[in-house]
Amino acid sequence: MSLRRAMSFELVARMLAVLLTLGIGASAWAKDEFLPPTQAYKYSTRVENDQLIVTWNIEKGYYLYKKKMGVASTMGTVQLGEPLWPKGESHSDEYFGEQEIYRGKVDIPVPVTFHGGRPPKLAFELKLQGCADAGLCYPPQKWAAEAIVPAAAAVAATSNDLRSFLKPKGNTQDDFLPPDEAFKFGAGMERPDSVALTWIIAEGYYLYKHRISVTTDSTQVQLGQPVLPKGKPKHDEFFGDTEVYYEVLEASLPVARAAGSTGTLTLNVTYQGCAEDGLCYNPITKTVSLELPPTDVATELPEAAAPSASAGSGAPVAEQDRLAAALAGGNLAYALLTFFGAGLLLSLTPCVLPMIPILSGIIVGQGENVTRRRSFALAFTYVQGMALTYAAAGAIFVLAFKQAPQAFFQQPWIITLMVLLFTALALAMFGAYTLQLPASMQTRLTDVSNRQKSGTYIGTFIMGALSALVVTACVAPAIIAALSVISQSREIMRGALALYATGLGMGVPLLIVGASAGTLLPKAGPWMDTVKQLFGVLFLGVAIYLAQPLLPDTLTMLLWSALAAISGFWIFSLKGRSGAPIAAPVRAVGLMSLVYGILLLIGAASGSHDPLQPLSHLRGVSGATAAEQHGIAFQRIKTVADLDRQVAAAQAAGKPVMLDFYADWCVSCKEMEKYTFTNTGVQAALANAVLLQADVTANDDADKALLARFEIFGPPTIAFFDHAGVELKNFRLVGFVPAERFRDHVAAAFGAT
Repeated sequence: MSLRRAMSFELVARMLAVLLTLGIGASAWAKDEFLPPTQAYKYSTRVENDQLIVTWNIEKGYYLYKKKMGVASTMGTVQLGEPLWPKGESHSDEYFGEQEIYRGKVDIPVPVTFHGGRPPKLAFELKLQGCADAGLCYPPQKWAAEAIVPAAAAVAATSNDLRSFLKPKGNTQDDFLPPDEAFKFGAGMERPDSVALTWIIAEGYYLYKHRISVTTDSTQVQLGQPVLPKGKPKHDEFFGDTEVYYEVLEASLPVARAAGSTGTLTLNVTYQGCAEDGLCYNPITKTVSLELPPTDVATELPEAAAPSASAGSGAPVAEQDRLAAALAGGNLAYALLTFFGAGLLLSLTPCVLPMIPILSGIIVGQGENVTRRRSFALAFTYVQGMALTYAAAGAIFVLAFKQAPQAFFQQPWIITLMVLLFTALALAMFGAYTLQLPASMQTRLTDVSNRQKSGTYIGTFIMGALSALVVTACVAPAIIAALSVISQSREIMRGALALYATGLGMGVPLLIVGASAGTLLPKAGPWMDTVKQLFGVLFLGVAIYLAQPLLPDTLTMLLWSALAAISGFWIFSLKGRSGAPIAAPVRAVGLMSLVYGILLLIGAASGSHDPLQPLSHLRGVSGATAAEQHGIAFQRIKTVADLDRQVAAAQAAGKPVMLDFYADWCVSCKEMEKYTFTNTGVQAALANAVLLQADVTANDDADKALLARFEIFGPPTIAFFDHAGVELKNFRLVGFVPAERFRDHVAAAFGAT
């Protein structure tokens, strides 16, 4: 047994020795895989004029941290200024977080000041720290270095030192640096859609943040607002409380360009600064010319960098962008009040009004149980169903399906289900059948209802939710604004609260209807059968309204004609309790409805498509009216490539572009076609533009890609492009716009180009 144990111990020892040897070998092998720092980060130096230039040649697979680099003089007679760091590459680091790094070849100029003449050599120290992509990070390095100083400028340097020695003491004009030395400015294209702006600010000087501006006369691009870092607070004698910059300022200037645009970009950069000792310089304007790098993709300005309408540009802010800006601001109470007000105004739009008869039908259906408290509770439940649906559905759809509720719930099969639902409700109101649950379930619900005195609150809540989803096209600006904030900032709660506030605002008229039900409606009696039938007619009207986008115009006219004529005949023939005809005003309403139905039938037969103008085809049609009948001729596009090709062609021809997103199931799109695009003033404003239309009815991959290109959720959305092929994002429209306002908007958009 002891022999076996001894052999086992020997075997284990040998295995450990082998593993240890392998581990040491592997460690040594891994170590040999990485270059020494001096080979990974090679450098060369030279002195040109008053600058030391350090050129780094970084091996492939290695990089240096910008914030870990430095250059310091080791000579008492030589002073090195702040290096003019070039723009680096963004890098997310496990240890240091978001960093800027350098790869490949990098030139770093360093200002040099000589005191007492130029030495033949310049001795200095380099500080650096870097890593390898494979995972190794080197410790901080400090290397002694030197550079040859050319002797050509020695005399000039000596004369400068002599003048410095002989000049009188005190603050004179010569005590301050020239503007170009106090504020050294440089610019370069850091990306196809961004310009890097850099200022090297001398010690004892500073730049004002609010005095920095950039303009261009180029028609190739659209400039955004410069993206500036946070400055240091300073109380100024002239400007009051302001922000200033010391030492180094790095900024980015967003640039919007059309795909394939090239050429020279000329920028006029204006800035102003002061010296701490009291001198303030006049505003300085530098003109720089940059070559636009080639790009195959059109670029757009970020939301935060879009030109401000208050900055003197005259450009409006689109309604959805204004609401999004209010929501993204710090004052949440103000934002919610703004969205509530928007909902209150939207409650008066035509496609929200059908909810009033829906709610009224629910309240009237309660029969003798109708009281002021009960009707208001039902109305409040209905509004809560609507508002909470906006909040929940908006957040869920944009996060899960990358689309807005109106795009989903306006699909043909959804609309068909809603039409069938309201038709079924209407037939039930007419007494064709009785919608009720099985007797056993009714008994249980009755017991619960008697205890809670809540009646059909659950059904009312569901009807409010369904109504909200059907009419979302009318509230597009508020929905788009809230969903934009949710999708971009991921602040789900803030966006959901905004949509909830919009729903509450839309529900104010419904709450008024509920609160007044006990006084405006007569007491229960035989009249309620008549009222039920009246609301059956209203439900059929809602069904036809919802079905309009899916039906031919002629069939829609016939349905409205049938509804108006049959309803009018029914109202005209109503009898009172004694069997005598009903009151004259009511009979007059019925007669008018009957006549209107006949006019609709004549209009449909004559080719009219507008229920509000059924006889328009029968009157004399002038040239202007004929133009209105035909509307606008769009060029249809399907893909992003189609769009880029058409915009490039328009750019070559020097024409602006209007792009209309359309779908067969979009109610507001139909309204734009019928009431806006047929207007002669609108057609005149668009006469010299290229008119494109993207039909996203199918909602296939190509449609989704086109919508994603513009970061929009669905139609109707209209985008405008200037002569250079750059979208004027501040002029983008969402939802139905009346003809006169649309005409003025087009004139302003194309006038701004």
